[in-house]
Amino acid sequence: MSEPTTHRLQPEIYYYTFGPNPPALRVRSGDRVVARTRDARGYDETMAPLPEERKQRHPDCEYCSSNPLVGPIYVEDANPGDVLAVQIEAIQLTRPSAWSRHNQHFGCFTGEGPGRRLLFNAPVPEQQYDWQLDLARGVGRLALPNSRIGAVEIPLHPFIGSIGVAPRFGRVETALTPGEYGGNMDCIETRAGTTLYLPVWVRGAYLAFGDVHAAQGDGEICGVALETTAEVTLRLWVLPGRALEWPRLEDDTHLMAVGNARPLWEAIQIAHLQLVEWLVADYGYDRWEALQVLSQVGTMRIPNVVDPAYTAIAKFPKRFLP
Repeated sequence: MSEPTTHRLQPEIYYYTFGPNPPALRVRSGDRVVARTRDARGYDETMAPLPEERKQRHPDCEYCSSNPLVGPIYVEDANPGDVLAVQIEAIQLTRPSAWSRHNQHFGCFTGEGPGRRLLFNAPVPEQQYDWQLDLARGVGRLALPNSRIGAVEIPLHPFIGSIGVAPRFGRVETALTPGEYGGNMDCIETRAGTTLYLPVWVRGAYLAFGDVHAAQGDGEICGVALETTAEVTLRLWVLPGRALEWPRLEDDTHLMAVGNARPLWEAIQIAHLQLVEWLVADYGYDRWEALQVLSQVGTMRIPNVVDPAYTAIAKFPKRFLP
């Protein structure tokens, strides 16, 4: 087998939508892509802002300028009905700092998300938190001047917050929401060593990604993780004719299926149904026996309860595979 081609992508435009935007790069199945991301507000590793001329623009509409995306990457071999396997080889943080925020009208405590502003109560007060990242030790530190503990250190676990392909039915979706195409799942499992499987709805797939987080708790309950920058290395594979309805993930220890929906219970149902179908189709489980075993050994993560669609991840330990 020939060596893969490695492409170093330096985007001219950063996009705020998942869809068939003009491709920044064309690759073939098996190729590797290396690119540097900007943080959720468009700052680079030196905290330089994203220039206006490099932002997605349209004369007739306004974009939500959060989570600028690298790409899209057009995969020459990808056709509707295929699966794009995205092997996450590395996520190397490139900045010794990260920021997080409490924002008005956002987060799981407000019930005031965009377009649903219920202002009977005062909104959550605006507050920014500046974290220092010790990249050598792999920890983040935050001063807590109003708390008795004084400061806290937490382990870093970098992952890609927003990654996906062009949605089905010709839709274009904001980089702030997840769906059947992937998107802003804020999934802690989307880290180095994981392979993400995405349904291909549009010829070329149009993969885009960004919004790297240095760390985040389940749910991303305040709406903002440790937002920073990274150099990301991906290996892309096309799996012909293996149609999926929703994203899946796999690492050394688990199979994982994704559901993105509201209410949360619907996302949970989607994720577990997809995982049962995976066990039946690829591993020879009987449908109802798969449900029984999953019910007893499965685990679950809830990556996001703040975006326009919530995300649930159902996990099955590989040690119970035949």
